[in-house]
Amino acid sequence: MPLAARDRMSLKTLLQERRAAIHPESAGFPPRQAGPGRRVAGLSQEQMDVLLERTPGTYNRFENGQLNPTAEFLTNVARALRLNEQEWTFLWRLTRREYPPYTLHRDSGMSVPGVWQRVVEQIDGAMAYITDAAWNLLAHNTEFAELFPRGEVPANTMRWMTLDPEAREDVLTDWADRWAPMVLPQLRHGVEMRPNHVELRRLEAEVQADPVAGPLYRESGDTPIPYPDGSERPIRHSRYGPGWVTTCVAEPVTSPGARVMLLLYTPGASLVSRNPVLSAPLTS
Repeated sequence: MPLAARDRMSLKTLLQERRAAIHPESAGFPPRQAGPGRRVAGLSQEQMDVLLERTPGTYNRFENGQLNPTAEFLTNVARALRLNEQEWTFLWRLTRREYPPYTLHRDSGMSVPGVWQRVVEQIDGAMAYITDAAWNLLAHNTEFAELFPRGEVPANTMRWMTLDPEAREDVLTDWADRWAPMVLPQLRHGVEMRPNHVELRRLEAEVQADPVAGPLYRESGDTPIPYPDGSERPIRHSRYGPGWVTTCVAEPVTSPGARVMLLLYTPGASLVSRNPVLSAPLTS
């Protein structure tokens, strides 16, 4: 699909800026010399063709919005230009009108700015925690620790939710019907987004081998991803007993794949009322 004029300009601006930021020497080329025809500092379009192993003029057509790129081509361009995840998503949406099916960098979402530790610790009235893209626990508050028997928080929340007998039989009430259909598709999606991530592949293999979670995981392949934001699930709190948690989820902008989780606990066998949807008033 041909790009609109505005999109062609956005694409060209992004790519030129990123080319200009890369010294040719760092990519194995001699320094560029000033002279006629030089428009952008850094890598030249001809050097991009060499890096991409494409015929001369291929990258020029792409930068000018005249090439319909494949997923492989986009990935190679993004890595050659050292794009971050936000730029990668922008590039994909601009040229293919969809979100990228995988992350650009293996370590994307595996860390968050340290200030999030302070933010989470100061949250009062809700269980709060942060995990990286592989569900490793990065930070949590006191209320979250109180959820667990003996106050021992899991090192990896996905491993705990899917494999820990105490989670499946005691804490996460009605696990097979209410929790597994929520968390197992999320694990599958996480692996699909990071197919070469060793830790996620190891976790998936453990779930596959488990006699309880394994069959349910394999069945989850044909189901949509049920995002947990705003969901309500039964739980047995170690201090307050049976109740429900309503889940709120956010993602740090600079750490795509990481998760900021808030769990609002409501005691009782059922939720009497549900929270309204928030929306801004309509303006004329």
